[in-house]
Amino acid sequence: MSALHDASGLPAGTPGRVAELNDVKSQARGGPCTRATRTQHEKGKLTVRERIGLLLDEGSFSEVEPLRRHRATGFGLEARKPYTDGVVTGWGTVHGRTVFVYAHDFRIFGGALGEAHAQKIHKIMDMALTAGAPLVSLNDGAGARIQEGVTALAGYGGIFQRNTRASGVIPQISVMLGPCAGGAAYSPALTDFVFMVRETSQMFITGPDVVKAVTGEQISQNGLGGADVHAEVSGVCHFAYDDEQTCLEEVRYLLALLPGNNQETPPAVPTDDPAHRTCPTVGELVPADSRCPYDMHGVIEEIVDDGTFMEVHERWATSVIVALARLDGQVVGLVANQPQSLAGVLDIEASEKAARFVQMCDAFNIPLITLVDVPGFLPGVDQEHGGIIRHGAKLLYAYCNATVPRIQLILRKAYGGAYIVMDSRSVGADLSYAWPTNEIAVMGAEGAVDILHRRQIADADDPDATRARLVKEYKSELMHPYYAAERGLVDDVIDPAETRAVLADALAMLRTKHEDTPLRKHGNPPH
Repeated sequence: MSALHDASGLPAGTPGRVAELNDVKSQARGGPCTRATRTQHEKGKLTVRERIGLLLDEGSFSEVEPLRRHRATGFGLEARKPYTDGVVTGWGTVHGRTVFVYAHDFRIFGGALGEAHAQKIHKIMDMALTAGAPLVSLNDGAGARIQEGVTALAGYGGIFQRNTRASGVIPQISVMLGPCAGGAAYSPALTDFVFMVRETSQMFITGPDVVKAVTGEQISQNGLGGADVHAEVSGVCHFAYDDEQTCLEEVRYLLALLPGNNQETPPAVPTDDPAHRTCPTVGELVPADSRCPYDMHGVIEEIVDDGTFMEVHERWATSVIVALARLDGQVVGLVANQPQSLAGVLDIEASEKAARFVQMCDAFNIPLITLVDVPGFLPGVDQEHGGIIRHGAKLLYAYCNATVPRIQLILRKAYGGAYIVMDSRSVGADLSYAWPTNEIAVMGAEGAVDILHRRQIADADDPDATRARLVKEYKSELMHPYYAAERGLVDDVIDPAETRAVLADALAMLRTKHEDTPLRKHGNPPH
């Protein structure tokens, strides 16, 4: 027997090497020290591997480069070379489907990004794109690693470039579980969805100290860039939750509604909710008087499978609702005016919110259903000076550019340019339906009469009675429920109780829709 082998035939020293390997991997998995872990927990935050364990199916995680260490020197870095270099990368499954993930470890260099750290992220992003599977980032980092200088900044550039290349190809989800400052905030902004946890996660370009030094304003981290601020005011955050466990469970639910990539359709699931179930009470939710508000959520609950939907940007730009749901087991995207908020008008923020959602659905082969009850665009100096024309055009562009199945349903009023923008037949909707309560016109009857018959009303002996008569005539002539249907702009006027069945049948017919688009590098949408 060779002196290089022991009695078992294995290379001499193999058991010792395996023991050494297990020790090294144990160090990598355990993190820097128990004190750092305790500090993380005291802040109400989970450790990096606890988070990955909640995100992925149990036992499915395969780690990439767990033994990577930085090569930087100076500022004491040569004496601190922890395994993983502050980021854990790899892949696993969510509901049995492959998902790639990278997660910052705040216990190592505060999760700050250095050269080796960035290269690990670049590698896993490239793998996700090559494999055609979603990418989830669990963000808990302090920005660029100052000690490594410009190489850290270049690392961010590589991430941004890959975010952009993967945009519309694979779903990208950013989960904010700690601070995210400076350039680090731009990667989440480039992804499809941003989740945040209240109190423990923040996003801002310049922190409170810089803001105070430059402007004199004093504000806390959460006041400047916390979850509620970004969920309600800026619109940067799509979903905000009170704790990490709930947040990560909702990420899993969202992934169940999305395809792996843009060449696939979203996963369908069996449902016990009959496709042709009637909705006898749905019409009662919508008052006949177009001036009366109501909650569009109730209508959506009646139509979709089991009354369940996932609303996106729930607390921002609330005059429009965008949501993912299932209808007859198939995933659909819903865009709906919300008469309970600003009467359901389209303003700058609502237009942006709906436009980006339409683009996301179109990118990932999710059919669109648009529920219309819109009085128009919000008037006002602030809106005009803020660029409502430009922002409203974003929604118009998104719908006109979309090639997925598109169905419009007009519940009640649909006035002016807002009617056109909300996926009318004239901008390419495949099918348009309306309830018998629909009113489609350039504007409301009262406003139209005031313009058309101003002199006649002013000269009348009884101006109020004359105006009321003219309004009634205008409605009966140009705004009756069948006016648009008679001209082919609405495919059918339907009984509200049959809404679910009609939509399900239409979606089934459109499932094989294919639309060729002009050859071009890309469009130039309004910004």
